[in-house]
Amino acid sequence: MKLSVLDLVPVVEGGTVGQALAEAALLAQVAERCGYQRYWVAEHHGMEGIAGAAVAVTLAHVGHHTSTIRLGAGGIMLPNHNPLVIAEQFGTLDALYPGRIDLGLGRAPGADQRIVRALRKEVNRAAEDFPQDVVELQAQFAGDRQVPLQATPGAGAKPQLWILGSSLFGAQLAAALGLPYAFASHFAPDHLDAALSLYRDRFQPSDALAKPYVMAAINAIAADTDEEAALLASSMDQSFVRLRSGNPGKLPPPVPGYRDTLPAPALAMLEHMRQVSAIGSVATVRQRLAAFQRRTRADELIVSGSTFDPALRRRSLELTMQAAESLAEPA
Repeated sequence: MKLSVLDLVPVVEGGTVGQALAEAALLAQVAERCGYQRYWVAEHHGMEGIAGAAVAVTLAHVGHHTSTIRLGAGGIMLPNHNPLVIAEQFGTLDALYPGRIDLGLGRAPGADQRIVRALRKEVNRAAEDFPQDVVELQAQFAGDRQVPLQATPGAGAKPQLWILGSSLFGAQLAAALGLPYAFASHFAPDHLDAALSLYRDRFQPSDALAKPYVMAAINAIAADTDEEAALLASSMDQSFVRLRSGNPGKLPPPVPGYRDTLPAPALAMLEHMRQVSAIGSVATVRQRLAAFQRRTRADELIVSGSTFDPALRRRSLELTMQAAESLAEPA
């Protein structure tokens, strides 16, 4: 089972952005040592609890502290940007860390409607232009002379392009362009099965990819016991409920029995969103990773999850990889 890491670069209560970025490098080092395929950072804006808004800068920092693991955007929200600028940023990363850069592309804004005003862009129109912007990025990296202004760095760079999605739109686009596809089932599980089926059914081979390649996201927190893992996961549970309640903030410390304190509607929302999860001991995580892989037939899983104590997140990555590796051992 191939595993990768999605990091939100969380800022904990009482912590700073600088500390969060330092911890991101340490997390990537552990992921590299344990054999994870990729370390990805997602673009989010206007959230004091997330330090990775400048994705390319964050990846450059992490790349300096690692040597082999692939580094990528999971993803860049392309409607927020001009394709030329993204070609320059990821062309630079490819020059710094050749053969290690992924560029996952999504069409969501990565924030609420305030981002529309802050960017001074017609983001809804930009979302409609998303397929054309992806093709323009491909042309920039290919050094296509029909592009009016060539990206430098960018032309000739070879980051691996991915399409991200949480609905059927991204699946259709990834299939049409013959690109690998990553589904955000860790927070948007509703269309998972339909999207993967559509992607595989409609996939068109390309120079980039001969056959479909799927990565599916899952929340994963591993600890010595199920009870400890549930306690650690209560930090991200609180964070999500606060976000959906319009009161986002930094990552809070764990709270014993947190879910028991929630009103029924909030608990139902949380359990629905977290239904794609592997939270528990190594044995529990092993069982849930295996079940999710059987369900999705994914070529790769990407694990997401944050803990208040960064050292316990690093330990969780180690235990999660133990769980995955034990799946390949003879019974």
